[in-house]
Amino acid sequence: MWDGIKGFLGRSFSNARDWARDWIGDRLADISGNTWRKLAVGALVLLALYYPVGMLVTHRIDDNLDFAYQSGQQPGGSHAVAVVSALIEREVGTHGWVMNDPFFKPSSLLDNMPNFQQGMFAAFARFAIELRDQIGRTRGSSTVDRDLNDAAGLLPYPGDVWIFNFSTSLFPTASAEQQYMKAQRALDSYNRRLASGEAVFDRRSDNLLATLDRIALDVGASSAAIDNHITEYSGDWLDFQADDLFYNIKGQTYGYAMILTALREDFTDIIAARDVTNIYDQMLASFRAVAALDPLVVTNNELDDQFIPNHLAAQGFYLLRARTQLREITNILLK
Repeated sequence: MWDGIKGFLGRSFSNARDWARDWIGDRLADISGNTWRKLAVGALVLLALYYPVGMLVTHRIDDNLDFAYQSGQQPGGSHAVAVVSALIEREVGTHGWVMNDPFFKPSSLLDNMPNFQQGMFAAFARFAIELRDQIGRTRGSSTVDRDLNDAAGLLPYPGDVWIFNFSTSLFPTASAEQQYMKAQRALDSYNRRLASGEAVFDRRSDNLLATLDRIALDVGASSAAIDNHITEYSGDWLDFQADDLFYNIKGQTYGYAMILTALREDFTDIIAARDVTNIYDQMLASFRAVAALDPLVVTNNELDDQFIPNHLAAQGFYLLRARTQLREITNILLK
């Protein structure tokens, strides 16, 4: 009888143990399945938000015309060189250069910010060349300043070059950021030597004239690009290139507005002596008006449309006005 009771209890315990194990296993399977489903859904949500949220966080069109910089680095330095150096540091070091970002970064899908930055750096590259060839030399036959030569060679570097450029090499290469920061350090070095009397910043009327003349040529090329684009595409509902052109020219104009404002300080005596103060200030106001344009959506509609504006035409109007005023100044400086 005792053996029978033990057998019954043993079978009952074994059955209970098997039932408990099966029940716990089923519950764990349910929990595991729910967890994996939740993880999968969470991953999909994160992936869906990664690019749009990342783009919103990264995107920045910094057109602050009152941007503060260390004026002239120190007494005796150039205001224009200082502002270019500070803007390079701001765009590359602080905001981040986005034109060469690879596909796995959300900023790779941005278009307005990289066009704005590229336009700005085109203005810096032009000014660096004028510094090397004109302002930073006593006369055209004198020795080229080593720092200005470096900056003028580095700033035209293509902005879309990442650490790899497989079209030229399988090995790592110098990125756009690295080249631009080298140019910034060269400009700082030049300005320090200028402040200590070891470099040249020749504040002659013909140097200012030559620089303004080159800027006017660039502005004229930009206004021609606007005219060509309007002629070919105005009225198209799906003009995806209008905002690219708009922000590239906005960046270029912003860069020139900052440079020209600083050059006013560098060439104060020449501007006052040649009596171009008023027209110079009017020219700066026109550049600032172009740089400040900031529509929610850039449209390239018909010029005579009653409801939807053509933002490229508005930009082109102020751009031509600025170019005309630049020409007035250079005509006076020629006399």
